[in-house]
Amino acid sequence: MLPSLSIPAEGRPRAVLVGIQLPEYSTEQVESSLDELARLCKTLGLDPVARITQRRPSTGAAMALGAGKVRELARLTGGEGVVPSPVPSHRRGSSGDGKPDEVDTSTESTLLVESEERKIDEVDREDDEQDEVGDDSEGEKERAEVVVFDHDLTPTQLRNLEGATGARVLDRSTVILHIFQRHARSREARIQVEIASLKYLTPRLRATGGGARDRQQGGIGVRGGAGESALELDRRRVRDRIAELEKELVSLAREASGRRERRGARTVSLVGYTNAGKSTLMRALTGADVLVDDRLFATLDTTVRALHPEPVPRVLISDTVGFVDRLPHDLVASFRSTLAEAREAELMLHVVDAADPLYLERLAVTRRVLAELGAGEQPELLVLSKADRLDALQREALAAVHPEAIVVSARSEYDVAALHGQIVAWLERAMVEASLFVPYRTPRLLHVIHERARVLSETHEADGTRVTVRAPATVIEELQAVVAG
Repeated sequence: MLPSLSIPAEGRPRAVLVGIQLPEYSTEQVESSLDELARLCKTLGLDPVARITQRRPSTGAAMALGAGKVRELARLTGGEGVVPSPVPSHRRGSSGDGKPDEVDTSTESTLLVESEERKIDEVDREDDEQDEVGDDSEGEKERAEVVVFDHDLTPTQLRNLEGATGARVLDRSTVILHIFQRHARSREARIQVEIASLKYLTPRLRATGGGARDRQQGGIGVRGGAGESALELDRRRVRDRIAELEKELVSLAREASGRRERRGARTVSLVGYTNAGKSTLMRALTGADVLVDDRLFATLDTTVRALHPEPVPRVLISDTVGFVDRLPHDLVASFRSTLAEAREAELMLHVVDAADPLYLERLAVTRRVLAELGAGEQPELLVLSKADRLDALQREALAAVHPEAIVVSARSEYDVAALHGQIVAWLERAMVEASLFVPYRTPRLLHVIHERARVLSETHEADGTRVTVRAPATVIEELQAVVAG
């Protein structure tokens, strides 16, 4: 799993957020992404007190930022602003042949930073001068303990930045993984988070302690031999653990699928960007006591409840984990089984926060991830939520842009009832009528039919009851087989 991230029960560690504006991103996009990162940090228990942004042609420098920005960042954390000088090779130890076990990259990293700075053209220098630290002056009064980058960092960049700032450095993926790790409750969710964490850590084993073990276990007179074996052993153990967890995950997914089939109910799945209002809407549609929390990724485990008032046949609503921009790829892959609810549902309710100025981008992110998971072609009903935060003109504008969507507020009984009707009406379209004959000697079959289908009429004949029902074609086939048997 991930290295422990100690957050005190009282007090929130102060954090500096760092955003890099690449050529393909606008200033508004960078600020919006940093806003989301701030919410992620707050969910994790950090207190974002300052921001640093810089325009860069790429994130490939040894510390991702230019040397000037690194020094500016270090002033907020109490660091030196440069990578500490490497320990001489004769003090680091050797593998037994008089050569150092491992080349320390600190000096090389410093030279790379200087080289990168020389490559920045005059436009970039002007941009650097215009970039400003966030206006929260409180951030300069006390040193920040954590630095959070709004993109992924390499192990070398992490090591260099921690040396230059003297603070704990996290990247976006690490923050998300820590949040998932804390919020996972079910066995399935915990397995998925562990798989994603292990896949994230595998290439970082040397940077997070593997290198020390390599040096300790180096063979006498053999350059790197036994040490490399120790590292490979760690990686093999990780691969074996991932395989074991994935096998267990498949087993749990089969059990869940079997339970859904035995319930014989129709299924609708709530999907959408994190904090779009899915859980609130689910509570309104089902009347169930579902966790509603204004935090990102408050829901990780799939929750299934019956639509209320209950139609016949019964309809089950499932609330799935929310999406977020640049969700770690391994985390998306790990949650395939949980999101199987979305792939297997007859209808997806795609919930979008209509009050979010960037709702179109959130909508695109969710659809992109659903496509990656093989659910991009599922029937979808677009639900624009949090309409209570909109005025009449905004609602009309949304209706004009998305005429197929339902604009709702989970606080409005009228809106919720209208959505309930839309769900039932959509499912009705796939239902067919059929006539079933139930002999008097098997009266319990009538109870099964009433549970599984809508009974339109019953006629009592000499040998049994003739029942006219309406239900999905698959349910009709199952009932016909039961009656015939």
